[in-house]
Amino acid sequence: MELSDSSTRILAGLLEARTGQQLTMNRRWRLETALSGLLRERGIATIDELITILVMGREPGLANQVVEALLNNETYFFRDRSPFDLLARHALPLLRQARAKEKRVRIWSAGCSTGQEVYSMAMLFAEEQASWAGWTVDILGTDVSQQAIDRAREGVYSQFEVQRGLAITQTIKWFAEQGSQWRAADSLRKSLRFQTHNILEGPPHPGGFDIILCRNVLLYLSPETRRKAFDRLSSALVSDGWLMLGAGETVIGQTDKLLSDKNARGLYVHAANSGQAERRAGRG
Repeated sequence: MELSDSSTRILAGLLEARTGQQLTMNRRWRLETALSGLLRERGIATIDELITILVMGREPGLANQVVEALLNNETYFFRDRSPFDLLARHALPLLRQARAKEKRVRIWSAGCSTGQEVYSMAMLFAEEQASWAGWTVDILGTDVSQQAIDRAREGVYSQFEVQRGLAITQTIKWFAEQGSQWRAADSLRKSLRFQTHNILEGPPHPGGFDIILCRNVLLYLSPETRRKAFDRLSSALVSDGWLMLGAGETVIGQTDKLLSDKNARGLYVHAANSGQAERRAGRG
């Protein structure tokens, strides 16, 4: 079925208005697939008919359902494993030194989708439990998708989902089998919080975060919106904290507030405090 240009423009405008994300050309091919379930559920024959209902405003909640269907919730445990190894090997030991007095660490996973990234962070700390004894580890996962956040908060994953990124030993250690699914252990869940939030809004927590993960979210934003997102992220990152982006993302040419950590390529620090990061790493 050929989708009209006007319907495509309306869907693209709705997605960008609600989330800041652009419906790029390489995402438009999947519009029919993404919306097929909603069409069946609503008994709507075509996307053009769906657009007519949206424009007429006959069903106020339909726009939210359309946006949910269009969002890309692709994620998996320890995605692109090396950045997590870098956090464990470089950032977390330095944080343990820097926060030795207050014994508190705050981490934000922005655009966390269905939560695998957040649980991956929890496992990093849990695997080094003795080193973090007596610490308060607060890990917040946020996403614009309410459906994704509901799933993340539930912490229940299919066999296919746990196999993506987790070794069998990790699955057995940190998840309990429930029929054909796996539920995250309470020992992981106790340090986690989830809420709906758009990174283009103000920081979701006062006081700032020691580590922010924002991976494969900025790819979908326009250059102008991406600069705004970097402003929000840098304002939420404490002066000696780290930002981790996706494998295909960078701060180069996007913002002058952040730059690559010379001691940990793949992590980003405040430009104004890059020298501090070098000195701290030297002490480590």
